[in-house]
Amino acid sequence: MARVFIIANENEQVSKLSSELAHRGFSCLGAPYSEKTIEQIALQHPDLVLVDMVQSAIGSELWYLPQRIKDVIASEAKQPLPVIALIPREILDNLDSSLSMDDFIIKPWELCEVILRIKRLLRQTNNTEIIKCGDLVIDLVKCQVSLSNKIVALTFKEYQLLKFLASNQGKVFTRETLLSKVWGWDYYGGDRTVDVHIRRLRSKIEDRNHSFIETVRNIGYRFKESV
Repeated sequence: MARVFIIANENEQVSKLSSELAHRGFSCLGAPYSEKTIEQIALQHPDLVLVDMVQSAIGSELWYLPQRIKDVIASEAKQPLPVIALIPREILDNLDSSLSMDDFIIKPWELCEVILRIKRLLRQTNNTEIIKCGDLVIDLVKCQVSLSNKIVALTFKEYQLLKFLASNQGKVFTRETLLSKVWGWDYYGGDRTVDVHIRRLRSKIEDRNHSFIETVRNIGYRFKESV
């Protein structure tokens, strides 16, 4: 589930947008703009930031907030943090190509456009050496898995199984296919090996707040598809 942080002073439109995005499967966080905005974003670890610009923002600290997010948050996280600005049509002429927003949407927005632009940016900024699924992060370079910023100790086969499933989100695999892809075609063990490893894997990466692997009855398993 992608985490979207919305920066805006409280108003009915933004509250409605947050509600609609949550209904579409996004995890929505947010706060009014303040001196602590950067700190709040750092604590929440969002996948994308939406900044609601108003006409009075021109030349203000809020106007340059996307740049500050890039300079501070993205550099600390060592990976891109996309920023989309919600812009009143009246201030289009004031947009400067040097401003560090990744995209902008004219207000009043259409929900379908907001969702499409969010998904496009998330795909573009996806680090091919990192698989991120909500609070679960798989570092393909370090062969390391973390959940909510805490390292998860996995065996080699558990890691391989998780990496394969997470790299093919939404796809259903039979036990036989998983045996072939993860253990190799010449493996002589039965398909119960897959069930045992799935159970162990779930015990390490899932709890009442996190669920990643689904059992597809009479077929096999799949990794839940992220937004």
